[in-house]
Amino acid sequence: MKTKQEQVGTTTQRKISRRAFLGTGAAAAAGGALVIGFTLRRHFHNVDVADEAAGKVAVGNPFDAWVHVQPDGSAELVLAQSEMGQGVYTALPMLLAEEADLDWQRVRVVQSEFSLGTGGSGSVMSNYLPLRQAGAMVRTVMIATAARQWGVAESECTTLNSEVMHARSSRRVSYGQLVPAARAMPLPNFKTVKLKDPAQFTLIGKPTQHLDIPDKCTGAARFGLDVRLPGMVYAVIARCPTFGGTPAKFDATKALAVPGVLQVFEIPAKGYRIFTAGGIAVVATSTWAAMQGRKALQITWNRGPHSTESTDMLRAQMKEALAHAPAWTSDTEGVSLDNVLASRRVESVYEFPFLAHACMEPMNITAHLREGRCEVWAPSQAADAMRSVIAKELELAESSVTVHTTLMGGGFGRRYQYDFPAEVAQIAKHVEVPVQLVWTREDDMTHDFYRPAGMRRMRGALDTHGNIVAWSDHLADVPLSYQWGEPGKRKPDGSELPGRPVYPIAQVRMGFTPIESAVPRAWWRSVETSFNGLAVECFTDELAHAAGEDPYRFRRRLLQLPEIPRVRGKDEGPPPDRNRLIAVLDLAAQMAGWGTSLGPHRGRGIACTTNYAYLAQVAEVTVENDTIRVDRLVTAVDCGQVVNPNGARSQLEGGMLFTLSSILKEAITIRDGAVEQQNFDDYSVLRMPEAPALETWFVESHAAPHGLGEAAVGLTGPAVANAIFAATGKRLRRMPFRMDESTA
Repeated sequence: MKTKQEQVGTTTQRKISRRAFLGTGAAAAAGGALVIGFTLRRHFHNVDVADEAAGKVAVGNPFDAWVHVQPDGSAELVLAQSEMGQGVYTALPMLLAEEADLDWQRVRVVQSEFSLGTGGSGSVMSNYLPLRQAGAMVRTVMIATAARQWGVAESECTTLNSEVMHARSSRRVSYGQLVPAARAMPLPNFKTVKLKDPAQFTLIGKPTQHLDIPDKCTGAARFGLDVRLPGMVYAVIARCPTFGGTPAKFDATKALAVPGVLQVFEIPAKGYRIFTAGGIAVVATSTWAAMQGRKALQITWNRGPHSTESTDMLRAQMKEALAHAPAWTSDTEGVSLDNVLASRRVESVYEFPFLAHACMEPMNITAHLREGRCEVWAPSQAADAMRSVIAKELELAESSVTVHTTLMGGGFGRRYQYDFPAEVAQIAKHVEVPVQLVWTREDDMTHDFYRPAGMRRMRGALDTHGNIVAWSDHLADVPLSYQWGEPGKRKPDGSELPGRPVYPIAQVRMGFTPIESAVPRAWWRSVETSFNGLAVECFTDELAHAAGEDPYRFRRRLLQLPEIPRVRGKDEGPPPDRNRLIAVLDLAAQMAGWGTSLGPHRGRGIACTTNYAYLAQVAEVTVENDTIRVDRLVTAVDCGQVVNPNGARSQLEGGMLFTLSSILKEAITIRDGAVEQQNFDDYSVLRMPEAPALETWFVESHAAPHGLGEAAVGLTGPAVANAIFAATGKRLRRMPFRMDESTA
């Protein structure tokens, strides 16, 4: 794997202009390639000495992505994004190749060693324009170079498959042949470089096999757990089962007697922002020896101040909170629901549990500390932040830490965390050779950063026409802000308010009450959307039933009502286009055969959302003998321009199955301050035979693309819950759904 220094040589110095970067030492360092450096932080850099001297330019290399066009005609895209199965290492080079008219069969991706944070379903969305601009620069430079050599007008030249052609003279030349002369050409201005009309696309929008599939099928792909280095040793950590617990004392005699065990030592817990549990590290010549050594340890635990915390205790606190006024409320948006004139009122309580990320590949990381430098191999969503954490722990300059980002077996937000990099840095201080820290499945399940648990009281009022005239939503949960907020400064604020419905409602009041908990929590695929989307669209269905109206037609009618003006939050952006939402609602209903009979014990449910993209979904379920089976999910999507339909469909449908697993099977429960679930035998996930038929329909569009990795997570839950009601007449409001559900 190339380091950035190997790719661009000495041209990473600060004093560099856009034109100089194109034609100087960078190209030579890349083996005579044409090199264009740019940033995926939404714009290209054009750094000059005057701005830098005036302090207008940040110190350090302004570039985080590069295009290499080699003399042999091949092309590389050096990217700072992480690939975790979401397909960005196919979709992103497709954008470049489309605009540059590169030969797709000769394009490859190289992982940069300075990876940016990858998450929030933002890789394609945020990089769509910069990568197209970079490709257009390549195409423009190649045309200009060929036109100059031929003495013809640039307008007479065309490009295709890494060649420039001049039809009138029947001349053609490959990009590779043009590279030596192209390196001396000025780089066009990214603001004015001409992009293709979507009607000209030959690659974007076409189903394309993921570039990493062959290596994953043959075993050539390297994940974090695949890293092997000469002389490498392996480490595991014995962590206190209770959150906040520490070792009171330990005896390593029996552990050191296990064949292969080399060292046993204590590492301290880390607090704010890092949140490691600390514990006893066991280093050995193999993972098996390390695990057996850990089993042989004799440890007396100080279980800490949270050893009495339990799921039952937290539920009781949430129920008590919902019986009183919220700690924080959006009073500016509405009066008390009790004071609104209405013909019908509905009230319900929804509940959601802690959830584990349960990545296929447990947490792991490899580090080699030597001679004042540390080299790291990590399956990480945020290698840039990881580098900072490791450097601080080792008291090194960040420039002395190199992080190689490997492929990862699932991320879902878990691999944004700092605990496992901090732990391997602590261990590396004691080890003179490369060391791989491995978390077992039990470690991963019991010391995750979980999706928050919570409960919400939903109240709604309808007028005589069946319109929603008031909506109240009081959420009580263990908030992320209390986990990540600076100690002593944690307080509820507007960021914790539950999501509001897209439908026009005159009186809306959102409330929030925080519940204290020692359970670590953080971002979980779609973050708050996973429970906001379910509660909002399930409760909308309840209001449709109270109004005596078909759930699909109820939503459609409400979306056609006039917009109700309101002051939007600074982070909200413009209101969604309700016509686009109506279009996907209609398409999903049509393709699912909404209104036709399904027969006994079966039902259809519908839901829609504007989170991430415009989506609507119809679920079909069968409920017999208290067994819930999801038979079919029909989804309509308007996500703007679809770059790779294969990847887009996989992202959406993977999110649907991920959600089905969470609403039908998964729950993390706490007893005596510790997680009860240990492995997949007691933390059940969706099995292959339980997967429904999936039909996903895209609305053709050339608008800017939306993210899709998390888009279906807030949609599938309510569609299925509403279908269960249609099949049985029973509303399930507590996850995971059970037909014998009790709200006690």
